[in-house]
Amino acid sequence: MTGPAQSEGLSEVRFLTVAEVAALMRVSKMTVYRLVHGGDLTAVRVGRSFRVPEHAVHEYLRGAFSQTA
Repeated sequence: MTGPAQSEGLSEVRFLTVAEVAALMRVSKMTVYRLVHGGDLTAVRVGRSFRVPEHAVHEYLRGAFSQTA
């Protein structure tokens, strides 16, 4: 495994629910689901729900911001 989870250690990764991501990004939960299913936002499936690593949200927003600038 490579990336931030390896360097931080899995116990230090903070996972967010879809509702928390939606609130953080100020979008609807459906928009977050679309990003996850489209592969634009990294998430892991836990049972029937998704959890999004906090760093993935920040990376997505940095990428979206740099594309518009």
